Amino acid sequence: MSDVQIRAVTADDHAAWLPLWKAYLTFYKTELPDAVTESTWKRFLDSNEPTNAALAWQDGKAVGMVHFIYHRSNWSINWSCYLQDLLVTPDQRGTGVGRKLIEHVYATAKKDGADKVHWLTHETNTTAIQLYDRIAERPGFIQFRKPL
Repeated sequence: MSDVQIRAVTADDHAAWLPLWKAYLTFYKTELPDAVTESTWKRFLDSNEPTNAALAWQDGKAVGMVHFIYHRSNWSINWSCYLQDLLVTPDQRGTGVGRKLIEHVYATAKKDGADKVHWLTHETNTTAIQLYDRIAERPGFIQFRKPL
């Protein structure tokens, strides 16, 4: 296996990012209007937005993606970083690509002055949970939500 490189997306990466984004939505059995996908992509490229994206590249092909968002917290002076979306292509799962993507977020968030990185996953995502248990702590909180 050749080395995997992680880098922030650029405007030229849309064609590589879009299939990963669609695969992520399919994994979570959801669909979004094209306008949401288009807006999401534009936010990644806007330096005034708190949203960020990076791709994992191997042999010229995108094999993973991560999205993260900076936000304020009432429990800290500095930023917090929410790792919102993470996907590794099925053929690369278990090879360290997911860890590299998360470590990229850790390093970027630290450089940008964030105090912590946090995220959620579905309870059935057992493969990812095995990784998360090794590289982060599980604080025990349960998420509640109400669509508006």
